[in-house]
Order: sequence, then structure tokens, then C-alpha cells
Amino acid sequence: MTLHRNSVAPANARSLPIRQLVLTLVGWSIALIIFFPILWMVLTGFKTETAAIADPSFLFSPTLESYQAVHARSGYARFALNSVVVAFGSTFLALLIAIPSAYAMAFLPTKRTKGTLLWMLSTKMLPPVGVLVPIYLIFRDVGLLDTRTGLIIIYTLMNLPIVVWMLYTFFKDMPKDILEAGRMDGASTLQEVFFLLLPLTLPGIASTGLLSVILSWNEAFWSLNLTSSKAAPLTAYIASFSSPEGLFWAKLSAASTMAIAPILIFGWMTQKQMVRGLTFGAVK
Repeated sequence: MTLHRNSVAPANARSLPIRQLVLTLVGWSIALIIFFPILWMVLTGFKTETAAIADPSFLFSPTLESYQAVHARSGYARFALNSVVVAFGSTFLALLIAIPSAYAMAFLPTKRTKGTLLWMLSTKMLPPVGVLVPIYLIFRDVGLLDTRTGLIIIYTLMNLPIVVWMLYTFFKDMPKDILEAGRMDGASTLQEVFFLLLPLTLPGIASTGLLSVILSWNEAFWSLNLTSSKAAPLTAYIASFSSPEGLFWAKLSAASTMAIAPILIFGWMTQKQMVRGLTFGAVK
């Protein structure tokens, strides 16, 4: 019996590295498939228009012709500044509204709490084009068309259901004993939120904010319909390189690379915080 157990153990030990190798190869393969369109876009941006259409290979003579043309055509810095202001402004406003809302739903629930959460989530299923006309008319009448303030408001409303849902999940996983101990020590509701809840759920709040920034940065529908020149973000900047004459693939790829580069770098730098926040409370 002892000999049989000893013979099985080395076999399992040998199969474990093979299994890890297979899983690693599968993971890298999936990652490369997902990343390939971005890689292709970056490479196309360094081609001429002729090479971008006629030569789809990886071997080509790189040139900055498309980037120079894109930079000379329109001011990239103005569009980038609009994207930064709108993305971070809408995220700040969404968190400012969502934190007290999620706190009330998590720790002071009522009979309507679940229904309210489901209703908020159901609003994400509504096609944006279904409310475009009334929102456009309202923004026109109050003077919010082609303004950063208008985009911040609409992006906040767009992301608010997701932000509230995520924060509600994080707050719900918070041990209530800690908050009750704070109340026993005489902490007010405001002190309870700022000195107990927020520090303990900071990873979840950070990941929620990062997700909101990314969603706002990538939003194109509202930016194309509610802005024209002054408040247009980078999504409108990319769309400006589509013309009735056709698509100029090299210039469009160069413009897209310049538009996604900041958020890619931002996402890469904060990926640990995002993963930590998204898994916050998953293991107790």
C-alpha cells in the first residue's frame, strides 16, 4: 500500500508543471488575441496610406507621416484636455452622489431598496438613442450644448447606476460590527462614513472610480451628438478623420492611437488597484 502511494505522488508532481504550462500558454494566447487589434492599429499608424491598404504585412518601412498629418490638422491637446476634465469630473460627481446612496441602501435598507437597485440597473438597458431627442432639446434650451458641464452631467447619469451597484456590493460586504462599534463610541453618521467606511472600502471605491473614468473616456455616442468643437473629447477627435471620401486608415489609426494612449497608460499603471478592488470582499 505504501509503495502504491509513493508511485502516485511523483506522477501527480510531474503533471502539475505540465498543467501550469498549458494554462499559461492558453492565457497568453487569449491575451494576444484580445490585444491584436490594438497592435494592428498602432502598426498601421506608422504606415503610409498606400501601405496601409495594399500591404497588410508586419514588414514595412515605418514613417511618422500620418502622425504629422493628424497633428497638423487639429489640436490634439484641446481634445485631450476635454477628455480629462469630463472623465474625471463625471467620476468625481458620480462618486459624490453614489457613496451616500450606496451607504443608505446597504446599511439602512427599506422594502423598496431592491426594487430601486433593479430599476437603476434597468436604465442601462435603454438604448441611448431613445432619449437623444429630449436630452438634446433640454440641453439646447438651458445652454449646455457643446459644453464640458453638459458632458459631465450626462456621463454622470450614464455611469451612476454601475457606480451605485458596485459601491453597494462593497459596502454590503463590510462587517456591520465595526460600524456599530463606532456608533457606541459616539460617532455621528458623517464620522462613521468618513473615518470608518471609506478607509476600509477604499480599494473598492478606487476600482469603481477607475472603471467610471474608463467608461467616460471611451463614450462616443453622447460626445458626438452633444458637442461640436469647444467641448469635443478625443472620441469626437477620432470621428473627425472619417470623411465622405472614405476612411484614411493610416491617419485614422494614428489618431486612434493618440486617443487611447493616455487611458491605456492609465489603466496599465492602475491595474493592480483595479484588480484588488474588483476582488475586494470576494474572499473572507
